[in-house]
Amino acid sequence: MLAALGFATILVLLLLTMTKRASVLVALILLPVLAALIGGFAGDLGELILGGLSKVAPTGIMIAFAVLYFSLMVDAGLFDPLIRGLLRVARGDPLRITVATAVLTLCVALDGDGASTFLITVSALLPVYKKLGMNPLVLSGVVCLGAGVMNMVPWGGPTVRAMAALKLDSSEVFNPVLPAMGFGVAWVLVASYLLGRGERKRLAALPPQGPAADVREGEDGWGDREPAASTTVTATTEPESRRHATTATADGERQALRAPGDGPGTVRVPPLPRTWLTVFNLLLTVALVVCLIQEVMPLPVLFVLGFAIALLVNHPTWEQQQALLDKHAKSVVLVTTMIFAAGVLTGILTGTRMIDEMAETLVSVVPDSFGSHLPLAVAVTGMPLSLVFTPDAYYFGVLPVLAETAQGFGTDPAEVARAAVLGQMTTGFPLSPLTASTFILVGMSGVSLGEHQRFIFRWAFATTLVMTAGALLTGAFPL
Repeated sequence: MLAALGFATILVLLLLTMTKRASVLVALILLPVLAALIGGFAGDLGELILGGLSKVAPTGIMIAFAVLYFSLMVDAGLFDPLIRGLLRVARGDPLRITVATAVLTLCVALDGDGASTFLITVSALLPVYKKLGMNPLVLSGVVCLGAGVMNMVPWGGPTVRAMAALKLDSSEVFNPVLPAMGFGVAWVLVASYLLGRGERKRLAALPPQGPAADVREGEDGWGDREPAASTTVTATTEPESRRHATTATADGERQALRAPGDGPGTVRVPPLPRTWLTVFNLLLTVALVVCLIQEVMPLPVLFVLGFAIALLVNHPTWEQQQALLDKHAKSVVLVTTMIFAAGVLTGILTGTRMIDEMAETLVSVVPDSFGSHLPLAVAVTGMPLSLVFTPDAYYFGVLPVLAETAQGFGTDPAEVARAAVLGQMTTGFPLSPLTASTFILVGMSGVSLGEHQRFIFRWAFATTLVMTAGALLTGAFPL
């Protein structure tokens, strides 16, 4: 009963969100509540929801301040040199930008943390995509593919869980699938090339006055920085006597005072911010990333402190600080509410033991004759099952039973663990509604979860299939 209720909840959730019949926020909250009521847990509903919310609270706090921090840095122009460099290399070519997105994601994701990968890469690259008029789904999709493959590193969540659940070490789980991971990295680059080629064709078909028509203004392909308001940007070409000093406005945008004769809405954009402020922001961001990797303090604490310092230095007055918070409040609310809504779902599914019953049901349907092929089945089904099971539920609930079953057929449990990390919460985690980092990716990219899933699912599943083929070829587990 509980297993059927759990599977039905997840299935209806995916159907509603992917077909846009309900918002993700509403579905994440009301569907599990309805399931709990049907299952007879009305009396425990408050405790179950509160338990789920308390578990995601640190993540919600971290994301709120991380979004504010990186939004501030984007406004301050910290990523402008990177954007200029990418556009200079790409020369306005969406294909090159898409491949560069994959390369950057693969590098940033080496820390094994999906949340920080999404925060850094999307913050840096979203202005580029907007400038070129590219589809933000390409950004979220390519970042999803790169982060998914790199989540297999031994310090990443899935591999750590697999090793802990089966009491194995990295030489038994990760080392044999390292060549398969190489296949996955190669496929991500191929996929980004194909997606970029599609974007190039789409933009080429747009009329000249389309969104990317002014991409090549300026020698470096960047042109003037676009302000947030719908104003006209003009280059400052007048003599020095007519130029007016610029001031940092409260909303974080660098706007110049209008000169006499300028029309309404004309804004003079100054050069990059003062050198010392740029250097400070760069050093602060590098220090923050290093502290995140080294886990000097809990991640929420690091982002709270980092944002407070950055806000004080970049916007020293109360009016400027309030305006920046007002400007980015919408982004913070959109992302954090999704995370807490996901906490309601996982709290109910876990607290009612629906997840446990789902795991047992899944294992019970495996026929005995299929035992020797269990690693292959685990590899192929791992990515889609990321949409159903949380990483803890799968690796600590499903995987041990699968490994024990495989051992009964003479198969090494380590082979089942290797198969699991090829897709379960690696290539699958950036699409799963059960992981908070997914909502960071879609929220910061400005796309809906359903659109993101429909757009990139087949590419992510293909990544798992490519790595599975690589694992079979290199002997990580038998056919």
